[in-house]
Amino acid sequence: MKVRIFSILFVIALFFSGCVVFSFYPLYTEKDLFENDLLTGAWIDDDETIWNFEHPLRDKKDPDSSDKTSYRLKLNYKDSEQDENAVFDVRVIKLEGHYFLDFYLEEYGDDDTGLAEFHLIPVHTFAKVEFSDNKVFINWFDQDWLEKLIKQNKIRIHHENNGDFILLTAKPEELQKFVTKYVNSDEAFENGLDVVLVRE
Repeated sequence: MKVRIFSILFVIALFFSGCVVFSFYPLYTEKDLFENDLLTGAWIDDDETIWNFEHPLRDKKDPDSSDKTSYRLKLNYKDSEQDENAVFDVRVIKLEGHYFLDFYLEEYGDDDTGLAEFHLIPVHTFAKVEFSDNKVFINWFDQDWLEKLIKQNKIRIHHENNGDFILLTAKPEELQKFVTKYVNSDEAFENGLDVVLVRE
């Protein structure tokens, strides 16, 4: 499923849609994080949405205090001068020779959303990522595939199911076993969200 991100509401809907697997806990622990510049800079997808990855500052008053284990992701149109209000915290981790990304919706806008604001609970989503020349291939795990495995008792992982979607409640160590077990499964990503980014 290719994406075109054109508003804050769409960004939130995208990452809270049925295309991805949600997790209460992150895919990583502090010991899994490492300094890197794998994503630093601006990338563009097929729909001309620009993905801007930058390292956040540990101390906003010190420009040399960047946290190179973390990224702040902002999205905007190629022809737009204004960034979307949504800001994602993105972490890169490496497990058994494979790279993964953990996304967490950190900010979703400055506007007062009223009652809706009380119903937005940020969760983690994670995807496998591959780097090739000046391209990045991101593939999120498919929620429907996960639900099917759970219904068929083919997988045992801590989770909650409210009938609309599944929320994984497994701790990072259990999540890591899950993603490394299925990282080479075509079915795990068949109907999940996927994006190809090219460096600007």
